[in-house]
Amino acid sequence: MTSVRPEELLASVVADLIGDARHVAVGNASPIPATAALLARARGNGRPYVSLLQSRKHNFFTSGGVELFDCAGQGRIDVFFLSGGEIDGAGNINLVGIGEHDRPKVRFPGSFGSGYLYYVVPKVILFRTEHSRRTLVPKVSFVSATGTSPDNVYRHGGPTALITNRCLFAFDRAKKRFRLASVHPGHSVEEVVEHTGFDFDTPEHVPVTPAPNGQTLRLMREVVAPELAEVYPQFAQKVFGVPSS
Repeated sequence: MTSVRPEELLASVVADLIGDARHVAVGNASPIPATAALLARARGNGRPYVSLLQSRKHNFFTSGGVELFDCAGQGRIDVFFLSGGEIDGAGNINLVGIGEHDRPKVRFPGSFGSGYLYYVVPKVILFRTEHSRRTLVPKVSFVSATGTSPDNVYRHGGPTALITNRCLFAFDRAKKRFRLASVHPGHSVEEVVEHTGFDFDTPEHVPVTPAPNGQTLRLMREVVAPELAEVYPQFAQKVFGVPSS
């Protein structure tokens, strides 16, 4: 196998995080989580069921977000992905903006029901490809979706991990903070600390994120990539060399 591309490493890690799920839903503009979900299905011989919101072929839903929210509330979605312009150490995400509400310095695309999905989907994987103090902040400027809740509030869902271009964090729901789980090849703990705005726990030994093995790479490149091209043709062409239709 040729060298592992950064997108392949991240997709492989996310596929491992998905685990033994029944149904994985992936929102819009999420090519790496979509790759991971399809990879998990390929490795599981058809399980989990995968819904890509922009797909006609790989989709349980027929009316987009309406069914997504209904299914999530009914407990029929096990894994979902969220990101944000800002993410803080308590797992809160900001999808609205930075600065005064009426005159923001930066405006993000909007919350789109993230606060609701964060409460009801058991496993929410946070994803941010820019790992910097601008994106991983001590406290988000606006809470679009809260990562934790008071102890007397029943909450079925919440964050389980945060993956970036530099490392993987695991989220400790009891402590309500992140723990550094691994650093990606070519990066270091010191680098992660330098570029992270929030505090996090660091074990004495932090492993290197394992690269995908040959079988995983084969599945991604030969099975997943052609399927991915339906929704993300430019990504599939750039990363996997799938010819554009």
